Amino acid sequence: MTARPLPVRPRSLGTGVRAAGALVLAMVLASCTLLGSGKQEQGTATAKADPSIVATAPEGLDSFYSQEVVWEPCENGFQCAKVTVPLDYSKPDGGTIQIAALKAASTGKKTGTLLVNPGGPGASGYDFVKDAAGTHFSKPVRDTYDLVGFDPRGVKRSSPVTCMTDAERDAARAKVYALDTDAGLAAALADNKAIAAQCAEQTGPALGLIDTVSSAKDLDILRAVVNDDKLNYLGYSYGTFLGSTYASLFPDNVGRMVLDGALDPSISNEELTSGQARAFEKAIRTYVADCQQEDGCPLSGSVDDGVQQIRDLIGAVQQTPRTAKDGRLVNANMFVSGLITPLYNDASWPALTQALDAAMTGDVSLMLRLADLGADRTSNGTYSSNSTFAFNAINCLDYPMVSDTAGMRAEQKRLMADSPTLGYFFAYGGTNCVDWPYQSVRTPAPVEYSGESPIVVIGTTGDPATPVEWAASLRKQLGNASLLTWKGEGHTAYGRSNSCIGDAVDSYLVDGKAPADNTVC
Repeated sequence: MTARPLPVRPRSLGTGVRAAGALVLAMVLASCTLLGSGKQEQGTATAKADPSIVATAPEGLDSFYSQEVVWEPCENGFQCAKVTVPLDYSKPDGGTIQIAALKAASTGKKTGTLLVNPGGPGASGYDFVKDAAGTHFSKPVRDTYDLVGFDPRGVKRSSPVTCMTDAERDAARAKVYALDTDAGLAAALADNKAIAAQCAEQTGPALGLIDTVSSAKDLDILRAVVNDDKLNYLGYSYGTFLGSTYASLFPDNVGRMVLDGALDPSISNEELTSGQARAFEKAIRTYVADCQQEDGCPLSGSVDDGVQQIRDLIGAVQQTPRTAKDGRLVNANMFVSGLITPLYNDASWPALTQALDAAMTGDVSLMLRLADLGADRTSNGTYSSNSTFAFNAINCLDYPMVSDTAGMRAEQKRLMADSPTLGYFFAYGGTNCVDWPYQSVRTPAPVEYSGESPIVVIGTTGDPATPVEWAASLRKQLGNASLLTWKGEGHTAYGRSNSCIGDAVDSYLVDGKAPADNTVC
């Protein structure tokens, strides 16, 4: 049960490091209780289209905007529906797919619907609302809105990207590639090419049509079928990219939009990865400094000394993979995945300290458990989502990537300078897309927004996955927006920070009062 924020690109589809688990995963690590949303609608309800909303449908899409959606009881107190959208928006009379949505009904006098995306690409908004509606959102917000989480196209319940069995995923994650050698790079490319072919065969033509622009068009159909004339939306991390894309496509349809943990849509894949590498290196140093103030911290000496001890530990596992208590082999990629997972929430830092303490005495079982959380692998060996494959498939469509050997070697050097601890593990993202069956459909560029409704953009000063400067950049690109900054650690702010952030966002969502631009909490 994890949300994928922004991409730390894996170096191999099966094995590499990703930016794992932000929002829901942080709750799991912090041992938060995940409850339902309280009072829910009962029985089956059919939502009939508002003719005035249908009248605004883009040409050729009337039948999608006017569809009657049946909301049925599901998931022990919620309501669920399937919303039909075109497979290919350039051919709306062709095939269709269905978007799975889950609703937590308003607990008060509903005035609208708040659509939610928790990140990724590849995270399930359906699961997020199901698991966190009653704990993550304030009572005023829950009174005001029906909360609707959805799985974007390609994700989990919505024409999911399908590639491998659970056993094949375990085997792929256990593989080791020396990507800085010609032989190791060739082996990774060959394996990724084979996996890409499996994805194409098992997923079908939808694999080439799960880009973010298509998902943003789905989002407008979702807005219409919940009978809102304006989109009220909360997007975290990758969800900010989806939201800003929507704002550029449908500026007049934007209502109250919060973009938390912002992605800068103007930067390239390589700039994105470098920014994350620097931010994760900073987060490691901040964590080490904090750890060394606590009793029982296994990292001794100065902050530099403590960081070096982590690097030495990674190097030792890279040299000789270790066996966990369950008999599984833990390689350096898996170890690093476990290391970065708790960096998404400082409430999870004690879990990282415990895992490092055990690893320094030879037991990597806890680090493996953290890596499994990031990969959505459950304790019984099954994977609870397709997030790894959706993550890769969507990114290959959204970003052109450097994938020639010389370019990837040069990027490795830059990333190792950006992050001496993790840079090597962030490199070679281009290996995932070089043999992908579909070419990228987007060129990174600044987003343009001409709507009248102000948008709220949130950044966190210690965010390792979406560096705070990206929020400032997105706010500038949007123009009609307010920047809200939390002085804190971890990924995203609303729902896990402080009352200053919470009250500002609640006031905006409930009363329409945007915070003053450049407010710092």
